[in-house]
Amino acid sequence: MASILDAIDHAAHELLAPIDGMTVGDLFDRFGPIPLWRIVRDPVPGTAALEDVLIHQERTGRFCELVDGVLVEKDLSYKASRIAIELAARILQFVKLSNLGLVTGEQGFIRLTTGRVRGPDVAFVAWGRLPGGREPREPVPNLAPTLAVEVISPGNTKREMDDKLDDYFRSGVELVWYVYPDREEVEIFTSPKEKAVLGRADVLDGGTALPGFTLSLAELFAEPVGG
Repeated sequence: MASILDAIDHAAHELLAPIDGMTVGDLFDRFGPIPLWRIVRDPVPGTAALEDVLIHQERTGRFCELVDGVLVEKDLSYKASRIAIELAARILQFVKLSNLGLVTGEQGFIRLTTGRVRGPDVAFVAWGRLPGGREPREPVPNLAPTLAVEVISPGNTKREMDDKLDDYFRSGVELVWYVYPDREEVEIFTSPKEKAVLGRADVLDGGTALPGFTLSLAELFAEPVGG
């Protein structure tokens, strides 16, 4: 798989330099050393709009975030997806006990007040944050979740994740978790500048965003074994 992605990356270097004035260097300045297969070339980077997120998904079946006119495909990681599903299941189970709100997965894209479209791997939205206390009908609603969770994949860059963190808090997200499967750590943010780090031996809790929720990280990061 790595060799295939390397080949795609090499081809992308050739194809993406320059594109209507946006070079590979420009993209790296904006996103960090992002794998270039994640950058969508049609429409031209820098010109994409919200409808292009939907058009790209219908055409290719792949999901993108929209950042300053650039469509950025979500990174690929089987392990990250498995952990995201596990975490979503635990949060959903807790939320449904008291009907606290809605829980979405990696296809739950939202438009933040920054104008960017983000797709947290898991999100919890309290009913009070939803217009009329109802589930949105739009495919990409304008809202900020109470809790946003990102499960970090190998192709995510620090610059990309720092920008995403800033987006979340500028838009009113209360709590953000960055989950690192390979390091078996969770970074907990209550603001872009306030971070705590938990390891495998610790217990994750929902703070004021999801009071009463707890999860052993040893359970979350446990290696699955067949029966």
